[in-house]
Amino acid sequence: MVLLPVHCPYCQSDRVVKRGRSESGEQRYLCQNEACAHRSFRLDYVYKGRLPQIRQQIIEMALNGSGIRDTARVLEISTSTVLKELKKKESALESVNSALLERLPAEQIEVELLRVEEAEVDEMWSFVGKKTNPRWLWHAIDHRSGQVLAYVLGTHQDTVFLKLKRLLEPFGITHFYTDDWGTYQRHLDSKRHHIGKQHTQKIERKHLTLRTRIKRLARKTICFSKTRQMHDIVIGLFINRYEFGVQV
Repeated sequence: MVLLPVHCPYCQSDRVVKRGRSESGEQRYLCQNEACAHRSFRLDYVYKGRLPQIRQQIIEMALNGSGIRDTARVLEISTSTVLKELKKKESALESVNSALLERLPAEQIEVELLRVEEAEVDEMWSFVGKKTNPRWLWHAIDHRSGQVLAYVLGTHQDTVFLKLKRLLEPFGITHFYTDDWGTYQRHLDSKRHHIGKQHTQKIERKHLTLRTRIKRLARKTICFSKTRQMHDIVIGLFINRYEFGVQV
């Protein structure tokens, strides 16, 4: 007789008991760890899209430039499964680098900020569905370290930049570096605002990285999002994982 230990694929707990069989006759299990987000599971699935490792691969492939159909073709699952799994991550995305913000001394944010004093701000063009439907990524980075501080996706209008500006307020930034787009001149104090390419080289380099890693942002490509939701989710996933350090 051979006994195989069963561990929960989500929390790795060994507190697992049998929970009957599925309609197709497969054994179901119940994780008795109350902290586990997925209590019921199976070890074998007829459809591979239900496997936890396949679901994680969907996220990893999205973060490494694979499109919806690329992912579905490689993993041999349906496109609806890919879309569904990506949409689940939307609620977990953050627009502000909260991890960096939490490390800042609270008593110094309003008086003198030691970690983030200067920021580079710029916007990046992309589109959803067709080029006549543009979608802009507005973001700001720490001028010294190059870390992304916050980002907003929307139109190329002042209202979107004002959203980004509100997200940046807790950092207590003392000086902004931007290009000569009129929005910045209208809404930033001229005493704390410097216009020119000399001090925006890091954020321009960040744009190159994003366009290389995310196919949806490449200028010359046939890969694009059909919906704003998927466009924003994939870009948000990348920024949260690699810039904010959030394990989404």
